[in-house]
Amino acid sequence: MIDASQGVEAQTLANLYLAMEHNLEIIPVINKIDLPSADIERVKAQIEEDLGLDPESAILASAKEGLGIEDIMEAVVNTLPPPEGDSEAPLQALIFDSHYDPFRGTVVHFRIKQGTIRAGDRIRFMSNDATYKVEEVGVFQIVRVPQKTLSAGEVGYMIAGIKTVSDTRCGDTVTLHQRPCAQPLPGFKEAKPVVFSSIYPVASDDYEDLVVAMEKLKLNDAALIYEKDSSAALGFGFRCGFLGLLHLEVVQERLEREYDLSLILTAPSVRYHLIMNDGSELVIDNPALYPDPTLIDQALEPFIKASIIIPDRYMGAVMKLCMERRGINKNYQYLTNNRLEMIFELPLAEVIYDFYDKLKSITQGYGSFDYELIDYRETDLVKLDFLINSERVDALSMLTHRDNSVNRARIACDKLKEEIPRQMFKIAIQGAIGGKIISRSTVSAFRKDVTAKCYGGDISRKRKLLEKQKKGKKRMKMVGQVMLPQSAFLAVLKTDSD
Repeated sequence: MIDASQGVEAQTLANLYLAMEHNLEIIPVINKIDLPSADIERVKAQIEEDLGLDPESAILASAKEGLGIEDIMEAVVNTLPPPEGDSEAPLQALIFDSHYDPFRGTVVHFRIKQGTIRAGDRIRFMSNDATYKVEEVGVFQIVRVPQKTLSAGEVGYMIAGIKTVSDTRCGDTVTLHQRPCAQPLPGFKEAKPVVFSSIYPVASDDYEDLVVAMEKLKLNDAALIYEKDSSAALGFGFRCGFLGLLHLEVVQERLEREYDLSLILTAPSVRYHLIMNDGSELVIDNPALYPDPTLIDQALEPFIKASIIIPDRYMGAVMKLCMERRGINKNYQYLTNNRLEMIFELPLAEVIYDFYDKLKSITQGYGSFDYELIDYRETDLVKLDFLINSERVDALSMLTHRDNSVNRARIACDKLKEEIPRQMFKIAIQGAIGGKIISRSTVSAFRKDVTAKCYGGDISRKRKLLEKQKKGKKRMKMVGQVMLPQSAFLAVLKTDSD
């Protein structure tokens, strides 16, 4: 499916290569042809040059207008090969999705490669050896339609009294407990979180609602992991692990829209591997767990291989953006006479803040981005803390590369200065690495004009009143508490220096 206005994007290439690795038949479809900016001839040229497919076989469609839907259905029937399999062989079925039904438990979506399944069969999941008794099998139409049996080549659902979605794993193989298949279907990989962030309610009274919301969300999202967390500044919340930035944003949106919660998210972090002086290895994803730097021998951070497709006029701007994020340019190639693909190796920690937004901004929306994890590499890691009125705020702490720490601390202090409301005393905002202060901003105090009634006369009386005011402000600073607004925590995530 290719956008008629955007053309072939990085995700298009990534999915094409994935399909080709599995020897799947490809049907090119050009969608959104109803848009005013649609350029079908340009997209056809890209299909031929970028993808190596026949552009004349591309189906023109608009899901919004309902155009080309019948042509797509006909192409699926006529072009894709029919499923193969022996209905008499031992059951071998692939789980590709699942969802939670509050009345029936987990509904497993699967495709049967070999064998037959019916209600009453005892099945086994091959990844965790869990066994269940099948209550119902059926096919998907507008609603679920129960069937007596499902055989090789069919796609359907199964209900077997499974309590939570996390008990079923996408890519897992289902077989019969009494007559198992010889081996599971290849390609199963357990989902592992790569981006971590803490979630707190804006009002501490909403914590119980957040607990209920997280439990319900977990029922429908097997990839989400979380554990209880607490912060001196923000109270109780959860430390969560996500598959990527998109997953984080989806979870945040669902919590806010479906459960009507107002949330604060801490700066996202990645999982670092620390090699200690005694040879042991420590894995951390939370700045609060960062050990004494003198005990660390080596720090390793995850790197990604990023594929960026852009019009060639933005090459310089994208190159500058990636170099600022400690990127290594591995290769670039022209896909057409004015579009090129750039390959970079980047630290994942530099991508999770605002990289995608910046890329879209500097390419005026024409840049596309896709990435995959490759390995862990040595890094010079430091913990950056922020002090408000000389008090450390643990929820603002972040792990960052030493070369970027001063710039990031300076920008964050300036952002916090704009967000923290003024008090009757000065508020010092400081960025620190260990005991060393590396940046500072100051929120000026409100000042009452105590000399307003002193007109004429001796200057010493004015000085006496000003000194008295100064001592009062100093005393107030020692006991004053600074309440951080929600916007202050969000400001730290914005690294824009403009």
